[in-house]
Amino acid sequence: MVVGTIMGRDSVSMERQISFWLGAAALLGLFLWALSGVMLPFAAGLTLAYLLDPTATRLQKLGMSRLLASLLILGLGGILIFMALIALAPTLIGQSAQFLERLPSYVTKLQELLSQHGAELVARAKSALDFLGISATPEGAEANLPSAGDLVGQGARWAATLLGSLWQGGQAVLGLISLLVITPVVAFYLLLDWPRLVAGLDNLSPINHREIVRGLAREMDLAISGFIRGQALVCLFLGVWYGVGFTMAGLNFGLLIGITAGVLSFIPYVGSLTGLILSVSVALVQGPWSLLGVVLAIQFAGQFIEGNILTPRFVGEAVGLHPVWIMLALLAGGSLAGFTGLILAVPLAAIIGVLIRFGMRQYLGSSLYLGCAPQDHLSDHKN
Repeated sequence: MVVGTIMGRDSVSMERQISFWLGAAALLGLFLWALSGVMLPFAAGLTLAYLLDPTATRLQKLGMSRLLASLLILGLGGILIFMALIALAPTLIGQSAQFLERLPSYVTKLQELLSQHGAELVARAKSALDFLGISATPEGAEANLPSAGDLVGQGARWAATLLGSLWQGGQAVLGLISLLVITPVVAFYLLLDWPRLVAGLDNLSPINHREIVRGLAREMDLAISGFIRGQALVCLFLGVWYGVGFTMAGLNFGLLIGITAGVLSFIPYVGSLTGLILSVSVALVQGPWSLLGVVLAIQFAGQFIEGNILTPRFVGEAVGLHPVWIMLALLAGGSLAGFTGLILAVPLAAIIGVLIRFGMRQYLGSSLYLGCAPQDHLSDHKN
């Protein structure tokens, strides 16, 4: 009877704690959503401080003070970013302007190429299917099929709509640039006080469940840092690989296409698909056919290196973040809170993933799943 009373009290206490933390998480989410318009530099500064904390900790272990380590890291990082902007910004801006200027003529040229060669390719494919006894289209359906020119036209209209939305979003990018002065300051103070912040959060965790909370925090840190740091290295490599490769191959706008593909590679499959479509389209219009072969070789070599060497080495499978889950998180975060949502999407997705896995482990060890008390299940295994 006493044991049952104690277990009942523990159950009620656990339910109260779960309710409290769920309510706190809901209030925090509401707070971030309501202030998403002004939270961007703080979210970016928090992300920078989190990513740079291991480096600052290593410098501390070498005998450097936390203040000097923070100043050194952010100072060197700022110098490198400034030098990269000086070296790349004029070329990227010039290529972007030329690409937008030539886009209508590129679309027209693609329509002409498809009109000339598309029908021949479709006819050959249909002949091959007919030879194998496979009907490519139902009877009478040929009249309803869109022509290659229609498909390109629809694609051009979709691209124009996309570019228009990106241009509107470019105003937000200008706002981001104006806030870049605030982000380093926020990152500096957070990086300087990071050990105290972590210790303060640790002291706030419930005493009876502190070890469980610490274990979950380590899982979250592994998932977040493993994906963000690893994927950032992958994006950097792909941007350099595609940018330098396309430029050396003589592809128009090669640097712009390569860096765009590298940056978008942070979203699984989006960067590689974008780079493939843009590079192949420009190569087809520019010619000759040998250029298309070189571009495809560069593209597929980059994908092979990414999928078989870089991603397993730097990202790995231990982070527990499925590509579909990441894409959903980024789309939802961007839709709900703009750039702030994009910055916080992956960390929040990792946290939610860790909590879901923890909940599943608790469920699989509970009487609700086992059909008996957990201790009875363990005693059955011992016998």
